[in-house]
Amino acid sequence: MGVADTRASFEEYVRTRTPALLRIAYLVAGNAHDAEDLVQSALERAAVRWRQLDDPEAYLRRVIYTQSVSRWRRLRARPPETLTAVPPERPSETDHDTRLVLASAIRRLTPRQRAVLVLRFYEDRTEAESAMLLGVSTGTIKSQTRHALRRLRELAPELADLVGVAR
Repeated sequence: MGVADTRASFEEYVRTRTPALLRIAYLVAGNAHDAEDLVQSALERAAVRWRQLDDPEAYLRRVIYTQSVSRWRRLRARPPETLTAVPPERPSETDHDTRLVLASAIRRLTPRQRAVLVLRFYEDRTEAESAMLLGVSTGTIKSQTRHALRRLRELAPELADLVGVAR
């Protein structure tokens, strides 16, 4: 494959797959700005080695997940955000309000926990697939899933009440 063919192949991939990559990055990062940065960074890395990539989708997703965790580690040294003493009122039972509550709770998870939840529940990946993509053990995926779901129940107990799930 020549340079022109390689470039055309990469450009076509970027055109067709960027929306899906942005959705995944948004779920992992918690906001659109960071999601765009993650996808751009991943695409920059992929462009350099495009010819050598057997599975560009897997490579890009892994870069997105690992870069998200790396950013979190760098930002961890910052002072924590101040939370309000009074919890918000229970949202109305509309889909929009439910999504806002869930999005707020998910943003308060660690990047690794968000990545695990995205892989397991949004992308419907197995524990083994998730472990391979994140470069961790299956046990880590299991424990991170358990911790993330417990934390979501703590952060947004009203979500369980809306769907009638017992705690």
